[in-house]
Amino acid sequence: MSLKYALLGFLNYADMTGYELKQHFDSSIQHFWNAKLSQIYPALSQMEKDGLLVMEVEYQEQRPNRKVYKITAAGRQELKRWVGTTMELQSVREAFLVQVFFMAQLDRESALGVMRHQLEQYRKRLENYHLFKKSFSEVVPAEVFKEDAVFWELTLDAGIKYGTAAVEWVEEAIEKIKGMERVKGGLEVSHDG
Repeated sequence: MSLKYALLGFLNYADMTGYELKQHFDSSIQHFWNAKLSQIYPALSQMEKDGLLVMEVEYQEQRPNRKVYKITAAGRQELKRWVGTTMELQSVREAFLVQVFFMAQLDRESALGVMRHQLEQYRKRLENYHLFKKSFSEVVPAEVFKEDAVFWELTLDAGIKYGTAAVEWVEEAIEKIKGMERVKGGLEVSHDG
């Protein structure tokens, strides 16, 4: 997915500065897509060149001027076209799984240490999803975004399911590693059970 579609999606709700767009990323879709300000501003500049948005400067007396981005009709049309397109499955790219793939290079306790650390990270993320889920109805204005909120909550539900599966997988992996014994060149499954 291109960053531009997430930006168009947020701008479709309201005109925003780059900083406000970053805040919306962090408070809504961060659990499945994130962006840094250093990525957002070049994307906005390109989108302006492509006619998908316009930038207007709001002059302020006591503060620096604000660059406010507004979606154009072409931007709305492009967002609608993209949202209605089917997508191929994306390849998973997760550095932690590359570590796991080569983890036989470590002794058992070191491998368990890495896995336990990752388990703690997954648990924290899952806990945050559950906390956000509890406060979801308070955060989302009931009538203003009622239909949108159904789809927003679906993405949060997906995050919770993925997070739960990740925690369960690491817990199982830890148990498998505990059942392994050290042999020359790596770890091997114990034949004792």
